[in-house]
Amino acid sequence: MLNRNSKNPIVTRKDIPDIYPAMVDVSSVFNPGAIKFNGKYVLLLRVQNRARETFIVKAESSDGINFKVDKKIVDFKGIERVKKKIYHIYDARITRIENEYFIMFAMDMDEGCRLGLAKTNDFDEFIFLGIVSNDDTRNGVLFPEKINGKYLRFDRPNKVQLADGPTSGNTIYLSESIDLLNWKAIKPVMTGRFHYWDENIGSGPPPVKTHEGWLHIYHGVAMHFASSNIYQAGVALLDLKDPSIVFSRGRYNILEPRELYELIGQVPNVVFPSGMIVDESDENGFALPESKVLIYYGAADTVVGLAETTIKALIEAAKQS
Repeated sequence: MLNRNSKNPIVTRKDIPDIYPAMVDVSSVFNPGAIKFNGKYVLLLRVQNRARETFIVKAESSDGINFKVDKKIVDFKGIERVKKKIYHIYDARITRIENEYFIMFAMDMDEGCRLGLAKTNDFDEFIFLGIVSNDDTRNGVLFPEKINGKYLRFDRPNKVQLADGPTSGNTIYLSESIDLLNWKAIKPVMTGRFHYWDENIGSGPPPVKTHEGWLHIYHGVAMHFASSNIYQAGVALLDLKDPSIVFSRGRYNILEPRELYELIGQVPNVVFPSGMIVDESDENGFALPESKVLIYYGAADTVVGLAETTIKALIEAAKQS
């Protein structure tokens, strides 16, 4: 029920300019965060060089399809104060809260994956706020507003070892904070469904507020195939006042690897939703049912794809059981 853009993949390694010395003739680009800012579509891309190091690079577009990539790596000012070694920075998720834009991303370190948090007001200067998780955690996404006076996020502890792959997880948690820096897990929200398309799961883009609940796109991994883990996308609706309550969760995936650029690459059989832009909302921040939705995703951990739908279609998919 998602329509792939006819120009897919919309960003490939060939679109990444050489940035000396770290990024020359890069290997791949995928898993972008996405936001609309000052009338422009902005992506924060995960770019991997031939040392298999990953960096965040900004891209901008006037139409959401044709992107121009910056010729510089995003510099998170203050991140140099982290005393422990950071090997990789990747998978940015962007959330606007009031008039500030927050970027939550994954950082690979010796003790595992940690969540980092930065903010920006202009998408030119990025200020690193700190490490905001204590344990091996990935897929942190901030809610766009406080609920009951608290900042909320979804995150996914890494407690499951994939066959021939990294640690992953099968449960998304709701966590809360009063200052965006110190977080406490409240309760599990969604768990993987054994034997189905979403045995392991993790949040995709930040949740979107609708009159029928928080709309949450997530990725699921089917692990019961002998030769491959298959990454897909699904959708759920959660209570507006208590997002730990799942109203409905679609039985079927809404996007799965079918095209060649999704089936073949660094990691075959992957669609990984990470950015979502909703065109129209009302004065209270509720996405309009007829609004166009752009979903940006990593394909086979190699390129960036774009799929289009509407809020109404996503809500209907979440209710299919």
